Amino acid sequence: MLAGVLYGKEELRLEHIAVPSIGPAEILVRVRAALTCGTDLKVYRRGHHAKMITLPAPLGHELAGEIVEVGAAVRSFQIGERIVAANSAPCEQCFFCRRDERNLCENLLFNNGAYAEFIKIPARIVERNTYRVPEHVDYREAALAEPLACVLKGMDDTKVRPGDTVTVIGLGPIGLMFVRVAKISGARVVAVGRRRTQLDRAEHLGAEVLVESRRGSDPTEEVRRNTEGGRGSDVVIEAVGSPHAWRQAVSMVRSGGTVNFFGGCPKQTVVCFDTGRLHYASLTLRATFHHTPYHMREALELVTRGELNASDFIVGEAPLADIVTVFQQMAAQSGRLKTVIIPPG
Repeated sequence: MLAGVLYGKEELRLEHIAVPSIGPAEILVRVRAALTCGTDLKVYRRGHHAKMITLPAPLGHELAGEIVEVGAAVRSFQIGERIVAANSAPCEQCFFCRRDERNLCENLLFNNGAYAEFIKIPARIVERNTYRVPEHVDYREAALAEPLACVLKGMDDTKVRPGDTVTVIGLGPIGLMFVRVAKISGARVVAVGRRRTQLDRAEHLGAEVLVESRRGSDPTEEVRRNTEGGRGSDVVIEAVGSPHAWRQAVSMVRSGGTVNFFGGCPKQTVVCFDTGRLHYASLTLRATFHHTPYHMREALELVTRGELNASDFIVGEAPLADIVTVFQQMAAQSGRLKTVIIPPG
């Protein structure tokens, strides 16, 4: 089969490799749609990801497809069914799973290889984090479930309430999903981004206030001017992953408010904050990593109801044969929206 295989830093190759063989509790899926992702771009640029992938290996983790083979022990799925499979599943036995913090599972099983004609879904993911896709839902819509699940986990962690003013910094695909989900949740959304096209998309998705953040500028005061009494936002979600944006997020939140550092900074990054502000303003600072099966189910339900549309987050499509070119373009153009990769067959 054809697959995009990552060998190292910015070394992605299109190769013919063997179709995966499956075990008795596994399934084989023909990939019908795989979405590009900021995490995959980070892995491509850095050539590694300690938790998710061991190189060389097929890349990609946001997918939907059709089951073409089931193991002898599989009872919950059949050949021909349309499914979306998460890229992970918790063990349900470790310290964190017992405390309902499954995204932090000490034995979290990851799966990669969506940029290929076929992908094997491991037994644990088949059992705990694979879902049927209704006939009226397009494959590319279903593939949004994984990144959307991460956003829903972030919303839960941040405890956004109806009527809150929520500021979202960064309007890539994840930031735009936060805009949409915050709007659905009844929040008033302030969107902060650098490109007019991003701001226009944010407005289309429900943002009521648009703040352009020019390079070298600080949008904090403009954000605050658009909050009640100039106090700042109830919630600020940082979806960039830069120390500068982390510091801005803290400056934009009101006393008693919450900041979610959703965007992961490069390894060993250190960010300094004013301890007086954190203490006397009684701020809540937290971060969100990954998702859980619960949030995958919720994400697919949102997509099924038509609350999110793929066209708002996907910039175009490309055949699997162009996967190397697509990643080269992504690396050269930060903030690019998702591309749906279509394997042959």
